[in-house]
Amino acid sequence: MQHSGLSGAGLGLRRSLLGEIADSSHAGADFLEVAPENWINIGGRFGRQFRALTERYTFACHGLSLNLGGLAPLDQRLLRDIKCFLDEHQISVYSEHLSACADDGQLYDLMPVPFSEFNVLRIAERINQVEDALQRPLIIENVSAYACLPGDMDETAFVNAVLQEADCQLLLDVNNVLVNSINFGTDAEQFIRAMPSARIAYMHIAGHHDAQPGLKIDSHGAPVIDPVWQLLQLAYAEHGVRPTLLERDFNFPPIAELYAELGQIREMQTAVAAPRILRA
Repeated sequence: MQHSGLSGAGLGLRRSLLGEIADSSHAGADFLEVAPENWINIGGRFGRQFRALTERYTFACHGLSLNLGGLAPLDQRLLRDIKCFLDEHQISVYSEHLSACADDGQLYDLMPVPFSEFNVLRIAERINQVEDALQRPLIIENVSAYACLPGDMDETAFVNAVLQEADCQLLLDVNNVLVNSINFGTDAEQFIRAMPSARIAYMHIAGHHDAQPGLKIDSHGAPVIDPVWQLLQLAYAEHGVRPTLLERDFNFPPIAELYAELGQIREMQTAVAAPRILRA
């Protein structure tokens, strides 16, 4: 399958980072990622800065409210708005969470879905509907969770089955794999190894919050910790280097510290890629 067209180490663009990144003559990230819901119809100074960045950087979009796993009909107005946004800024990469976030109204959270064959078929059909509406491939992300709903499959089998049934690609969120392994006592390394290499478009890493022993919250508000770096190294070793994005949503350090984490991603990518080149 074709991969994302992204490369290197990327950074999630948040409003708090916009000025620093826009004003910098140094491109610290190889690509940027935004949630389209946070930028659709943004004008004025923010809109001008955003437009300037889309002319300097390759962009990906990572949606928050498509509700792939929900039971309510897909929001056709949202799909039209997203397509217009992607077209306007010439963004071809769009990903969403393999979760539910709405019913009668927006839940403003990413809720788990039961891992079942019924949901595999149902969600795969919704993915295909999204692709038809956006006229682009949809990349799905494995999500962090804090409750496990009754189902007849485990997460590994479920994610693989959805990818196969929908014939789509995966955004492998390495931090989410670690979070779930702690919260549910699963094997993070086994999950990474079980993902289909040919379907991995790109990856995410992030920091998280230790709420209590045995419970991690995917907060995106702290530096990436060593076990996540180790899982990322494993993912590269198992599947090959993929574009990898650092997510940070709050508690922002100086931009140089975020760029240093991107530098660490690049060092790992180079270390894994170099032996492959030598063997070629």
